[in-house]
Amino acid sequence: MQQGTDGTLIAALTTQVPVPMKLPSVPLLCLALLLAGCSEPSQFVSTDISTVNWGKDFSLADHHGQPRRLADFRGKAVVLFFGYTQCPDVCPTTLSNMTAAMGLLGEDAKRVQVLFATVDPARDTPELLSHYVPAFHPSFLGLYADDKGIAAVAKDFKVFYAKRAGSTPSSYSVDHSTGSYVFDPQGRLRLLIKHGEAPANIAADLKRLLAGQ
Repeated sequence: MQQGTDGTLIAALTTQVPVPMKLPSVPLLCLALLLAGCSEPSQFVSTDISTVNWGKDFSLADHHGQPRRLADFRGKAVVLFFGYTQCPDVCPTTLSNMTAAMGLLGEDAKRVQVLFATVDPARDTPELLSHYVPAFHPSFLGLYADDKGIAAVAKDFKVFYAKRAGSTPSSYSVDHSTGSYVFDPQGRLRLLIKHGEAPANIAADLKRLLAGQ
């Protein structure tokens, strides 16, 4: 998902006025190849999505009923995950891994905020979120809105979700995207953590962001 410019740079450096039977300048080609190889590899385990132009903010309420925007957590690394409380596997696994990562961070955990945004507002009431989300870690916050509000935020973050009918109208499940988004302390969207990522890798990436990388 990273956007590089190496190809454009090489093309610009090697473009010459056409001259019949003349070979390209060897020094110029060498310079282009050197420039193409000098970009540093990502220091992060998770996918670096720093260059995307979406997912810049959200407007939701937390499980205490307080309106929340990204700016409320400025100075902290923020992990945002979309799921629902009756999710049988992906959501509890993600939250459990984040709990483990927080334990590995030590004192740095105070500078990390984990947010769980429900994609099932019909069943995930603020009261239910207030019991479910902090059960994984007392600092975790549940976020909610009405159907229209959740749909708008999910669309902005390229999150897919769709109901799957169950045996009764209220026993449906929800298919949804499984990655977690990470913002740096300046509020910039930086990383996408894949589902099932090891807590040690998550903690290492968060430490790098907290260190200003």
